[in-house]
Amino acid sequence: MVSGVDESVVEAEDAYSLCLALARMKARTIAAQLNADPGVVVLGCDSVLAFDGEVFGKPANAEEATKRWLRMRGKSGVLHTGHHLTSLVSGKQAEAVGTTTVHFADISDAEIEAYVASGEPLHVAGSFTLDGRGGAFVDRIEGDPGNVIGLSLPLLRTLLAEMGVPIIALWKPATTTG
Repeated sequence: MVSGVDESVVEAEDAYSLCLALARMKARTIAAQLNADPGVVVLGCDSVLAFDGEVFGKPANAEEATKRWLRMRGKSGVLHTGHHLTSLVSGKQAEAVGTTTVHFADISDAEIEAYVASGEPLHVAGSFTLDGRGGAFVDRIEGDPGNVIGLSLPLLRTLLAEMGVPIIALWKPATTTG
């Protein structure tokens, strides 16, 4: 579910705190809309890129995305993804931030122009994706690729365990035929 929260109203001192505050706000907003069915846990996530002392969320427009890429190419940033879990029944909560260093390729002006024109970087934190067209412009990462995509499964497993929910409890049983 999309939370519809206004991300622009949240202020924080740094990227780490900001992504966690946004994840928490999203999870709590959705939790407030749902019925308290036993066992339901709501997960909220949000990512921001820390680059050169600045925090990059989603760009406001194509011009901003282009300016970011002109600065980011050939350099590195740190992508933080906040994860917040809320149990609808108990109200118990767990949260943490996944952190991954992203090394951007030294791409050409023409590549930047074409990538921004694709529209993809206009809707994502840091103006790039790892699992879409932008993946071609990432030389390497240090850390969990899922975190860059927006959900760290190892971190989710840890948070669920803190809440007393083994991740395997979320798996549907396999059905057999024949």
